[in-house]
Amino acid sequence: MKSLIPVASPLLPPLEDFIPYLQEIWRTKRLTNGGPFHEQLEKELADYLGVKYLSLFANGTLALVTALQALRISGEVITTPYSFVATAHSLLWNGVKPVFVDIDPHTYNLDPDRLEEAITPATTAIMPVHCYGIPCNVDRIQQIADRYGLKVIYDAAHAFGVRHKGQSLLTHGDMSILSFHATKVFNTFEGGAIVCPDAKTKQRIDYLKNFGFADEVTVVAPGINGKMSEINAAFGLLQLKHIDAALHRRKRVDGIYREAVSAVPGLELAWTVTEGHNYSYFPILVGPGFAVSRDALYERFREQNILVRRYFYPLITEFPMYRGLESARKTNLPFADDISHRILCLPIFDSLTDDDIDRVIQIITTAASETF
Repeated sequence: MKSLIPVASPLLPPLEDFIPYLQEIWRTKRLTNGGPFHEQLEKELADYLGVKYLSLFANGTLALVTALQALRISGEVITTPYSFVATAHSLLWNGVKPVFVDIDPHTYNLDPDRLEEAITPATTAIMPVHCYGIPCNVDRIQQIADRYGLKVIYDAAHAFGVRHKGQSLLTHGDMSILSFHATKVFNTFEGGAIVCPDAKTKQRIDYLKNFGFADEVTVVAPGINGKMSEINAAFGLLQLKHIDAALHRRKRVDGIYREAVSAVPGLELAWTVTEGHNYSYFPILVGPGFAVSRDALYERFREQNILVRRYFYPLITEFPMYRGLESARKTNLPFADDISHRILCLPIFDSLTDDDIDRVIQIITTAASETF
């Protein structure tokens, strides 16, 4: 069987480069609870991303859950059906009702034109997602939030390093949440972070991610154990040294795919590359003019041990804990439903070889040459 090509693969620097970090952890005997590598990574990430305050977490889902707690969100929150389930799950974990709104068919992000009709007296916040690292319409969303006195929490799991109008995309809204899962552009194997605007908010977040402890004998909130370990933080520090080179290589893969796919009838490029993008995903749309269906093309890849993904299919609203909601009805979400049945994300990562890229393109061109 041909070698496996995952949809994403972590940047893995040489093992010998990681050994000094492990030796230092063993020397200090600081394994967790905000050790020196944890503190260093928070500072270096904030500097790299161009943000003032960043708090590390064991994973992005715990960061989402804690962000909602830190802002004391309750009632209803407007969000997208077109995302990974963690976005909506974080609301349920906080006893908050998700209200789903359709997406813009060009950006796959929450459609600002649909937001106001979803606002009720119970609405307290908006939780958009920068899907595939494509910036939401942050100005429109903030205008609506300000008009109705709502908080804005961005699920920025895909948006590491993305810039918008000359500044970090993560500076928008009340908080932005990052994921450092192994499949992400920047990863700590498992990890995440909350970006917030001021020191007081960061302090509350730091209490909440450590069970609510303010000191050894004082608990100020019903917090959770969301802390990142020293080993994960050390790996993040090593990753950060190589991230610019990784982004450059991902850009090259994107360019090769883009040229090949644009010449295939029935396939659409999901978007035009914008300045400041991070090439975190390469989604294509399989239309009725293509020789085989999206799912048939998906199976062709799987047969060749290439792990393409249908991100995001099914929609969040099709899972049992959400589909009974009024806002989850398919008639309310025509664009999200349509895109979810046509989307296919091709493998993209920094260590993808030219031979691997050729294999991916060959499967597409072979399928395209078939007759109906």
